[in-house]
Amino acid sequence: MLKVSGINVFYGDLQVLWDVSFEVNEQEIVVLVGANGAGKSTTIKTVSSLLKPRKGTIEFEGNRLDLLPPNQIIAQGIVHVPEGRRLFSDMTVEENLIMGSLYGEAKRKRFETMAHVYEIFPRLEERKKQTAGTLSGGEQQMLAVGRGLMSCPKLMMFDEPSLGLSPLLVQDIFHLVKKINEQGVTILLVEQNVRQTLAMCDRAYVLENGRITLEGKGSELLENQQVREAYLGI
Repeated sequence: MLKVSGINVFYGDLQVLWDVSFEVNEQEIVVLVGANGAGKSTTIKTVSSLLKPRKGTIEFEGNRLDLLPPNQIIAQGIVHVPEGRRLFSDMTVEENLIMGSLYGEAKRKRFETMAHVYEIFPRLEERKKQTAGTLSGGEQQMLAVGRGLMSCPKLMMFDEPSLGLSPLLVQDIFHLVKKINEQGVTILLVEQNVRQTLAMCDRAYVLENGRITLEGKGSELLENQQVREAYLGI
């Protein structure tokens, strides 16, 4: 479904990704793991066309993504749930959800999808007239995910969805990601909770200093001694 081939990405003159290549197959959960500063968020932003590779290509369902502007990425069926949620804090819950359904099929199915989002997140329906900035951290993360679902995505990319949440809410978020995948949405996940993500994913790639250094099934990487020493403290 998604094919990233040999991308080099820079911030100004500073190179942050070197020849990064990976694939995501339909209905998989694929995880990018690595330390802070390894290039995980940069990779997601490049797939979203917020950054442009100086070298390499990105294809989705056989079509080039890296040639498109960011506003056309979501129309391809790709949604990016960003680190830090990035909600419209002065807008209501319902208005934030509507902002996720501005294109094509998503716009036509807006109220049907919104009912589905409220079914998944009853708390959001209770607070639909409340401004996003007054929600708790967990509720804001629910809204960020709900807004992403409003676009009727084929591929959802999550950037650190558990960041800043309590351990109990972290478990809820991982259960939710799994549930969304079971409903037919392909998942690309960036997450520092290595143990949990490797246990739930189909495949994973390890990013170190802007380069892919390991790849394999999540269960295999959990048993990899290099991963266990570097990320699990074993």
